[in-house]
Amino acid sequence: MDLRRIGEYVQLALTALRLNKLRSALTALGIIIGVASVIVMEAIGNGAALALQQQVAALGTNVVNVLTGSMRIGGRQLGSGGAVPLSEQDLRAIREGVAGVVAISGQLNGSVTAVHGAANWSTQVSGVHAEYFEVRPWPLESGRYFSAAEVAAGARVALIGSSVRRELFADGVDPVGELLRVNNVPLEVIGTLGTRGQAGGSDPDDVIVVPLTTARSRLVGRGAVTVPDVVGNIAVRIADGSDLTAAQQAIASVLRRQRRIAPGSEDNFTIRNFAQLLQARNDQQRTLGYLLATTAAMSLVVGGIGIMNIMLVSVTERTREIGLRMAVGARARDVMAQFLTEAVLLCLCGGLIGLLLGAAVTALVAALAGWTVSIGGGTVAVALLAAGAVGVIFGFVPARRASRLDPIEALRYE
Repeated sequence: MDLRRIGEYVQLALTALRLNKLRSALTALGIIIGVASVIVMEAIGNGAALALQQQVAALGTNVVNVLTGSMRIGGRQLGSGGAVPLSEQDLRAIREGVAGVVAISGQLNGSVTAVHGAANWSTQVSGVHAEYFEVRPWPLESGRYFSAAEVAAGARVALIGSSVRRELFADGVDPVGELLRVNNVPLEVIGTLGTRGQAGGSDPDDVIVVPLTTARSRLVGRGAVTVPDVVGNIAVRIADGSDLTAAQQAIASVLRRQRRIAPGSEDNFTIRNFAQLLQARNDQQRTLGYLLATTAAMSLVVGGIGIMNIMLVSVTERTREIGLRMAVGARARDVMAQFLTEAVLLCLCGGLIGLLLGAAVTALVAALAGWTVSIGGGTVAVALLAAGAVGVIFGFVPARRASRLDPIEALRYE
């Protein structure tokens, strides 16, 4: 089949579609909705996966986190975090007893109110050791990190995230050297942290980082069950190339001895790493992708059935036209190609409109909700190919029916 003949088929198909604009638009509506829904859901899903990957990359895939677990008291199971908190002794035991530890830090978090001048802001405080910035690298925008000596002394110093800086300091003002009152405790700002950006709906830049001893003694209130040298959670960076599973097992073994957990008893701590989190999220994303593909396929099938019905009606309405074309020399395959081209063009036009609609809705969602979204070229290609395939599959029966009409009977049709 030469290009000239294909061009003729396309021209005839476009003419037929223009003569019934409203019907063509309504027929393509199923394809439009199906493709648009694929684009929107895939963009949101890809954006969520991308945001998580960026967050994990920033925190490090070779970082192991130890959290306070649950425990049973008098037959009653306390919730997560209800066990005896992790302490400086636990942290030292991990440092000394686990091979491959590059850096380790506690992280004691709490909610605070920060005041500078006439401005005040409710934010989070994070008390950490000096090694925290080796465990989870966070570049400085200005100033310096606090030292191990300042942590040991409980120095009243702080590093602030970019969101805190924006809320408390005017544009162009360097916060380094300024005093903040955090829960009425004066702290000197010694550095500002670089911007990390939104991650999973939270703002990691909305934080004040202080020496852990300062947070423990002055800023973060203690619960009913605590220890004098509580460190909150413990973050451990393992050397690159090390086996994280083996490191987690070693940490668990050390902590069970340190916390005197009897053989056969449940751990009163929890160990996690971001590589596992990423893998679990990828598994969830894959399952969501299967559900999305099923939903999209159903939408496209419904749209395809609508196209087949309308094309069958079109064949009936144009029976005399088909008979006339055959009478002047058109072959059965020419008639079949003409109607098949109409169905494919209808689906492709619907796919393109659905693509534009999906992109517009995706941009609107990103602007209103502040979510990260991502439309991949593969998604666009698959959506358009699926739309074209629907046109071929569901346009075949009407096209075949048109090609098998008897020219004489078709000319007599009223």
